[in-house]
Amino acid sequence: MNNITNIAGWRERIFASLLTVVLVVGAISTAVVIPFLVQNGMSLVALADGLALVWMFGIWRFKRLSYATRVLNFLAVVYVLAIVLMLSVGSASLSYLLGPPLIAAILLNLRSAMIATGLGVAALVVAGATSHIELSVPGMSDAPLKSSIVAAINFSTVGVMLSLTCSTLLQGLARSLKELELTSAAVAHLNDMVLILEPTHNPGPHQPIIFVNDAFLHRMGYARAEVLGKGLHLLRGQDTDDTVFAGLFQAMAANRTAKAEIMACPRTGDAFWLEIEVMPFTRDEDCASNWVVVSRDITERRTAADAIHRLAFYDVLTGLPNRRLLMDRLSATVARSQAEGSVSAVLYLDIDKFKNVNDERGHATGDVLLGHAAARLKQAVRDTDMVARIGGDEFIVLLDSRDPHADTAASRALEAAALMREALAAPLDLKGKPYRIAASIGIALARPGGPGAHDLLREADTAMYHAKAAGRDGVMVFEDAMLADAQHALTLERDLAAALENGELAMHLQLQVDQGGLPVGAELLMRWRRADGRMERPDIFIPVAESSGLIVPLGHWALRQACAAWLTLEEAGCAMPLSLNVSPIQFRQPDFVEQVQRIFAETDAPAQEFIFEVTEGLLIEDIDQTIRRMHQLASLGIRFSVDDFGTGYSNLAYLKKMPLYELKIDKSFMRDTPQDHNSTAIVQSILAMAGHLGLRVVAEGVETAAQACYLGRHGAPCMQGFHYHRPMPLADVIERLRAAEYA
Repeated sequence: MNNITNIAGWRERIFASLLTVVLVVGAISTAVVIPFLVQNGMSLVALADGLALVWMFGIWRFKRLSYATRVLNFLAVVYVLAIVLMLSVGSASLSYLLGPPLIAAILLNLRSAMIATGLGVAALVVAGATSHIELSVPGMSDAPLKSSIVAAINFSTVGVMLSLTCSTLLQGLARSLKELELTSAAVAHLNDMVLILEPTHNPGPHQPIIFVNDAFLHRMGYARAEVLGKGLHLLRGQDTDDTVFAGLFQAMAANRTAKAEIMACPRTGDAFWLEIEVMPFTRDEDCASNWVVVSRDITERRTAADAIHRLAFYDVLTGLPNRRLLMDRLSATVARSQAEGSVSAVLYLDIDKFKNVNDERGHATGDVLLGHAAARLKQAVRDTDMVARIGGDEFIVLLDSRDPHADTAASRALEAAALMREALAAPLDLKGKPYRIAASIGIALARPGGPGAHDLLREADTAMYHAKAAGRDGVMVFEDAMLADAQHALTLERDLAAALENGELAMHLQLQVDQGGLPVGAELLMRWRRADGRMERPDIFIPVAESSGLIVPLGHWALRQACAAWLTLEEAGCAMPLSLNVSPIQFRQPDFVEQVQRIFAETDAPAQEFIFEVTEGLLIEDIDQTIRRMHQLASLGIRFSVDDFGTGYSNLAYLKKMPLYELKIDKSFMRDTPQDHNSTAIVQSILAMAGHLGLRVVAEGVETAAQACYLGRHGAPCMQGFHYHRPMPLADVIERLRAAEYA
């Protein structure tokens, strides 16, 4: 009885309702009519009504009988009652005969309806022909058979017409119910969640739900009874924006389809992302529509989209915004400064000596350090400020300030930089070892009429490099002069690369002498004469070469030139050891030893006649690898000299482990010797230490006779300086050596 999604279910429901109505109405009418019938001598009719009522009750009571059996019994009761009434009452009760065909058409089928119609026709013909009832037809009063046939034809016509109408209607209803059954089954088993809302004049969150499919119940954890009659607020999670649902209801009020993504909150389990689409279902021009709500779980899609977004806009290691997101925000900041006339600040941070951590302790430890730096920077700024990592050990902090004046903005930026340096410098346990993070910081201001986002970042970068050049762990605010210096360095870098190709570079030699002034060696020094004859100072272009990486090809070229110079000196009969500066950047190249071997093999110059001068800075970074590489080169015959000794931070304990040949006293100590007590004390200490270690000493920057005499009385090292010889081309050196030989 509960299944009303097919025609059989509808028929059962109609029959059940019909039986109930017939029993109730029949009982009432029988109780009223029977006394009247008995009083008027119609006991047979009274008996028939009573028996019919009992029969109907039996049909209603014995529900275990098949549906068809019960319906046929019901039709038999109606048919028998119609015959009794027709015979007892007459033609006034003929309408009862139309009952069985209509009931059969509705409750059974067309075939049963036609049989019932035929039985009715037969009853009419028999009753009329035998004059049991009067079927008066004009002109046929004396022919009862003809009258009954005419009445039967009319009866059959109406009966067939009504039966066909009912049958056709029920067939259409059956098809519709079949389609509805298939649709309901399909919707019920969809993976998408489907709700149907009852039509109301004011669509909103409390519009009742009249249908829900299984997918919704399963995903949301509700029973069907808990959903039906409720509103769309069932879908709403705590994190759903109010404007999302407001937009949905506005679209519904306008009778439009709407779509949104919301955070749904099931009865049990975690909240999840749901894509919800609300569509009106309108019949003809009716504005009171049902609303179909189709939802699907898009948590995986949103998670993937979020992951893609994070990969696109956030740094994987630190979780900070990356360069792309930074530039979007920075562009907005610049645009705001131009529009509002306000000033904001950009801080460019570079972790000092971060490469040492990577080289000495591995990249994993370096990553840990970067993670700590990122976290500390985030803690040191406000929530409205942005901290981004743009690569390596470089961070950008964009201060969300809108100061009216540049001086105020610069002061705030300096205060923020001080807080960042303090946060970074807090004690840090880096995988079991104490460490202190230091950073060089450059500041640039986004101001009205100022540069765009990319140029602003370049200004901050330039200021940061000036902070590094000033000794690291400091802060610099960008000035226009810095940009001019940076542009000059860039031009110099470009011209230096061209100079190597155009033959503008040359190696000059400065002789080194003993106490008697006799040459005992020479140092090769690089010189750059431009095509227009102008000379560029080495202390200007060598740092540019190192910062740009050009020092590596320049170093290879210099070594080849040194080999060629020695061979030329040998051919001239003036062979002597040659010293050559080696940049730390060149020395740390993975293939440095192989390159040196290849050059000596190709030039056929003896490696034992060459002294590589290295700075103290090389000796304190990745000391173990440096010592290994020095021993590899020493095995070729190359000797080593520590250039500018005393100006750096040498760990003297490592000097004994290195294959050193000599120490060079820096000219800054010789400048004030022997007048300055401190300088002379340092010179004497270096000479004494070298003597204990058995190292040769060369004093650079000897420019006066007093300096030479002082050195002669204190250790008698070799000397190099303008007092004896200036750097000069190889041909001039050979000429001077020959002249001294024949003097």
